[in-house]
Amino acid sequence: MTQEHYVRLREGASWSEWPLAPEQVGELDRSELIDIRATGGAGSYRLRARDMVGAVRLGRGAGRVRLSIEPKISVDRLMYLLGYAPDRLQWQGRNVDAAARPDLLPAVAYAFNRSARRALRAGPLFGYRETEDALPVLRGRLRASDQLSRHPGLPVPLEVTYDEHTVDIPENRLLLGAVHRLLRVPGLEPRLRAELQGFAAQLDGVNPPAPGAPAPAWQPNRLNQRYQQVLALAALILDGASYEFENGRTVSVDGLVFRMWQVYEDFLGRALGEALVKAVGGRAEPADRNHYLAIGNRHVLKPDLVHYLPRGAGVSGPAIVVDAKYKREFRREDLYQMLAYCVRLGLDDGHLVYAGGRPGVVRVPVPGKEIRLHRHVLDLSLPQAELSRHIDELAETLARSRP
Repeated sequence: MTQEHYVRLREGASWSEWPLAPEQVGELDRSELIDIRATGGAGSYRLRARDMVGAVRLGRGAGRVRLSIEPKISVDRLMYLLGYAPDRLQWQGRNVDAAARPDLLPAVAYAFNRSARRALRAGPLFGYRETEDALPVLRGRLRASDQLSRHPGLPVPLEVTYDEHTVDIPENRLLLGAVHRLLRVPGLEPRLRAELQGFAAQLDGVNPPAPGAPAPAWQPNRLNQRYQQVLALAALILDGASYEFENGRTVSVDGLVFRMWQVYEDFLGRALGEALVKAVGGRAEPADRNHYLAIGNRHVLKPDLVHYLPRGAGVSGPAIVVDAKYKREFRREDLYQMLAYCVRLGLDDGHLVYAGGRPGVVRVPVPGKEIRLHRHVLDLSLPQAELSRHIDELAETLARSRP
């Protein structure tokens, strides 16, 4: 059996040297998850992580390699940020067993395990599924057109449609798909793996989603309320089963990978938006895509947050614009981008929120006025309660910056 080679990197760390076979180098290079340079020595390469974290298994045979990229912030802080992903996970204040674990994937598995245990405590959900069948007796509704076309002149079988009470519903399929996904994650402790297998046994009779297929769609309602938290996490796990690159190509991986800049943007847009509503009212629009740079709805603008406030006569308009930057050093193109937002939205102040560096303000003279481009800093290494407080303080600062 081929020995699995284990490469462990840290997000944001400098280059480190690793012995690799040519086949392993090829697999790592094709994954586009890390940067690779040859050192000049035989079988030795320098590796560096990009702005993503997670763990994957790549390749087979001589090319088999396991890659783990640790987040530069603590896992419990990362789980807090993930709580503001689009699926609206809410783990704040919960005692998740992830805090002391350096690897993201076991942390995700532990959080899922705790949530699934609560959801399945009363047993799996049952629901009604519309089923079409040919039966010797009438059940439900007769499909007359199908009966005439398939069995003309025959009394049986009857083409019917009926509602079947079953455990094989979208909620359970999504849950079982996440369980199967996590059981393939490397590095799980035996006890955790056994509990996940126990969830799979509880969901006997459920068909999991096919690999690569879209996650089963479900709608929150009163009946599935106890499932809703774990379903949000299950969707996140299944979405993380592949990594989508900018050119649209998708590489399937045996594990989970998170693009950290996207996690940060989701977190800031939603958390800061909620804080602004609390501070000044109005309406927050994270990832607002309703504005364009050019006439004719061309060149969509992509700010991470636009906050709307009343302008009178029942009309509201953009009052605050924010863009998240998952980096420490500011670049001139960040200023150009925010300046375009301000000009197009008619605002005198724009706000860039970095994950490090120094705050500051750049004043840009334009005909008839001055536009101020503010650089704010949010320290993601802070404890959750303090980070939440800093978000509230940032909202107050943004509110005061308005003319």
